[in-house]
Amino acid sequence: MSKRFSIVYRVEPDGSATRLIGRNAWALLELHRMGRCGCTPITTPGPRWSAYVLNLRNLGLSISTIYENHEGKFPGSHARYVLNSSVSILEVVDGKA
Repeated sequence: MSKRFSIVYRVEPDGSATRLIGRNAWALLELHRMGRCGCTPITTPGPRWSAYVLNLRNLGLSISTIYENHEGKFPGSHARYVLNSSVSILEVVDGKA
């Protein structure tokens, strides 16, 4: 049996350790990894970025949404999500058995 992907994180300076599983865990890890550059559905593909961000905000994390225009064959706009909360990643379980 394989474990699901999960992380344990803490909001600094004095938050308690919290475990996240699945895509929400992946999204927080990517936001943390990308820092002030943030993540977009174009540069960090994921099927439901807006849902992951909403779920993380509901957990009390501060995440900014910056709207950016893009050109190309299908011009339009996309969101860039930037983690504002200071978060420490304490554990990562990759989900592979």
